Amino acid sequence: MRLTKMLEELGGSLKKYMNDADPDLHGIQMDSRKVKPGDLFVAITGFQIDGHKFINEAIDNGAAAVIGENELELSVPYIQVFDSRLALGRAASAFYQHPSRKHTVIGITGTNGKTTVSYILKHILEHAGKSCSLLGTVSYIINNEVYKPSNTTPDALQIQELISKSNDEFVVLEVSSHALKQYRIEGLELDYGLFTNLSHDHLDYHPTIEDYFEAKTLMYNYMKKEGSAVVSRLGEWGDRLASILKAKEIPVYSIGYDDIHDLKIEDIKLNGESRFDIQMGGITYPLTFPSPGLHNVYNAAMAFLTAVKIGISPDVITEALKSFPGVPGRFEMISHPEGATFIVDYAHTKDAIEYCLQAAQEHEAVKVKHIFGFRGERDKSKREHMVKASAAMSDEFTLTFDDLNGISEEEMANELKELNERFGMNKGRVITDRTLAIREAWENARRGEWILITGKGPEEYQSMYELPTTTDKETLLYLQKQQKKERVIG
Repeated sequence: MRLTKMLEELGGSLKKYMNDADPDLHGIQMDSRKVKPGDLFVAITGFQIDGHKFINEAIDNGAAAVIGENELELSVPYIQVFDSRLALGRAASAFYQHPSRKHTVIGITGTNGKTTVSYILKHILEHAGKSCSLLGTVSYIINNEVYKPSNTTPDALQIQELISKSNDEFVVLEVSSHALKQYRIEGLELDYGLFTNLSHDHLDYHPTIEDYFEAKTLMYNYMKKEGSAVVSRLGEWGDRLASILKAKEIPVYSIGYDDIHDLKIEDIKLNGESRFDIQMGGITYPLTFPSPGLHNVYNAAMAFLTAVKIGISPDVITEALKSFPGVPGRFEMISHPEGATFIVDYAHTKDAIEYCLQAAQEHEAVKVKHIFGFRGERDKSKREHMVKASAAMSDEFTLTFDDLNGISEEEMANELKELNERFGMNKGRVITDRTLAIREAWENARRGEWILITGKGPEEYQSMYELPTTTDKETLLYLQKQQKKERVIG
């Protein structure tokens, strides 16, 4: 692609173009080490590293042109822009020939439920005979090939490249608030924009909950002309978003408990699985969904309404929901030989923890136990609320390490002890080694108990622990296997 052609796509992000040369660009890179002859290098000012420091290295490696924010004179064409991240998204979209225009693209944002809704939608679409790519927290799935994700939402360059590779009719994408603030979906065009909910999270990054909400609304700046929104109006933030979108003349379809909504949820029964009715257009559809918990009723309802708007028959959706296999690391159940139920879940907010603990209560657990921790250098303001929620809704809980992210073990251990003493209601304790906390729960589990291990989901451990395992699920399977060996030997 010629540089001058790409410059046309940068629009208002372009500040100055220095050099009359018009090289043919072979690729785009934001890492100078990956630059090959003929590539465009985009210098990003990051939180820890400034890409402008590596411009000369990129040129030495063969960069044919450079985009950056600083005023520079270089030996190759240099495009000065107001924001390199924004320019990267537009340049990548142009280079890959606007791949989102070739697919039906569904963006999902919200604090909780993004991953589960995305997997439910993918399952419904494939049950209906459609093909679907998925870009999210657990994995990137393109043309039935699975790639390990780097972030909840890939960077702008990855997104455009991955979608350009997709031969699938649909693309479902989780969209985080970080991604929206950092222009990671710049250049993307959405057919449907889904909003699940909003709760206290990421206030280490966003100065206020209002700023967090406003970041979520940015997703709707990327709608196609004929695009529409699907909004959960089960809370005030959904109501506020719906009003904002209607003022922008974006069609809004909503779920809720009242007749004013396009999809009304009724007659919920939770006992081992989720049974509920959906009322749409005067017709009632009885649904059975294998994943337990009220939050999964909401997730299934969001996917149902979206699939109907796509054009899939409600009867096909109903059958698809019955066979939903679940999501790795999202309320994933592991059996215990004594008859206890262990749950691995990604929940890392107060609301998400309450959803999980409520699900255990709804399924008549004789005792609810909870194991969780916090990530170093992340939103500290939510920790008190998470501990209070666990203390209020579980019979006992254990605070343990999550990702330390540069915080010393001593500092995190001290904070866990302080939180437990202040807000634990005499129900908590601290076992810093995550695998030993899980082992202790496993060895003392009894019939009818539910033990929830939250915060990591399918993610691998970053710290070294006592047991030779890398995830919460692997730790449980290791303990399960060890117990079987002991019984055979015994």
